[in-house]
Amino acid sequence: MPVPMNWSQLTSAKRFRVQPDGSIATIEAREPNPSRSEFHIDQDRVIFSSAFRRLGRKTQVHPFAEHDHTHNRLTHSVEVASIGRSLGNRVGEHLRAENRLPAGIHPTDLGAIVQVACLAHDLGNPPFGHAGENALRDWFARARERGQFAGYKIAPKEFADLLNYEGNAHSLRTVATLEMHCNQGGMQLTAASLGALVKYPWSSRLADNRWHKFNLYRTELPLFEAVAEELGLPLRKPEKWARHPLSYLMEAADDICYALLDLEDAQELELISLESVTTILGTLLSEQEMARRNGETNRQYLAHLRGQAIGKIIDGVAQTFLEHENALLHAEFDPADLISATQPPIRETIFAAKEFARSHIFPARPKLVTEIASYTCLGALLDLLIPAALAALKRELTHRETLALRLLDTDTPINPEKDTPYLVCMKVLDFVGGITDNTAVRISREISGVLLR
Repeated sequence: MPVPMNWSQLTSAKRFRVQPDGSIATIEAREPNPSRSEFHIDQDRVIFSSAFRRLGRKTQVHPFAEHDHTHNRLTHSVEVASIGRSLGNRVGEHLRAENRLPAGIHPTDLGAIVQVACLAHDLGNPPFGHAGENALRDWFARARERGQFAGYKIAPKEFADLLNYEGNAHSLRTVATLEMHCNQGGMQLTAASLGALVKYPWSSRLADNRWHKFNLYRTELPLFEAVAEELGLPLRKPEKWARHPLSYLMEAADDICYALLDLEDAQELELISLESVTTILGTLLSEQEMARRNGETNRQYLAHLRGQAIGKIIDGVAQTFLEHENALLHAEFDPADLISATQPPIRETIFAAKEFARSHIFPARPKLVTEIASYTCLGALLDLLIPAALAALKRELTHRETLALRLLDTDTPINPEKDTPYLVCMKVLDFVGGITDNTAVRISREISGVLLR
């Protein structure tokens, strides 16, 4: 019988760095600071990163929304982190009550770990959100079909990364490679925080061809191998591990926010009626809770209902986690996620909110038009930058390609002596995936000559 995971390993504050030769080394632990735990340091590193700031100009659901109250990726991430912290704290308090917390770990440390994962979970989202992911995948698939990579040695495992841009994987790449200590472990977050962040702990070659879900590019595999060993995550097959139990709490917090707050945004933008939202929330809330109005505006009323609903959902999800803790520690949890395993009122409310969004919010014309335009916008950037990046390896740059490479605002410029075709393509994706919606539109217009006078 496989050895179950345990909380002593799962809450490891060990940090790793990547050595110049590619090997993974442990970073010497600091002296304990009673006012600032290792997981609080993780939070600070994420919050003060440029990648986190850029989320303020990245689409959540409604692109280029001019309304002051709609969410972007930054506000979404902060709210997810708030719910994730509450969920982690609840689990931590339960473990303390049963004297099962590891030595030196406080109940709020579990909340802090989940909070870090929530703050970082969308750092890898490209411009235009999921539409941007699809646009980047589409470009590489078409480029391969037309033979654009002929003559360049790119292994099938590497092509799997390029053909399947995945925001989750780029979130891990952002914190583990790109920010702070570039190519030396990135932010060098604790093992616990990295483990909680990784929702799909397998590589792109093992991703479902329909959903593209995975967390591990080839570039981050060696580091995650060390993290998984430190945390005691069971290896299911080569390049695939069991999930860290706390990643389920991060996932649930994300589901709660985008299910309920997307409805609130849509009502604010008058895409759906107030009655549509109250009907969905009525599955979870009592008639007395729904009846309270007291002259409130629609915004105030929905905020009240949302607060009541989220409170009940947090209680239910935390309880579900604890009921299934043994299965989670044994990597034998069967449901797709914690929401699927919660009590029917919670499960039905979240599922109804998601389904309503799919049928009534996502097809809205402004969103559809922007999604279609994202193919042209991001395609124009890749049309310019990928050929230039590949030409740099052969030192056969035209003047136009030389100018194009100057657009790459990265901390790791292309190095013909060390880089491979796969790595230069990843560097272009780091740049294009990292810019904001506004910047992507501006650059695509500039390079097209539209703005010339």
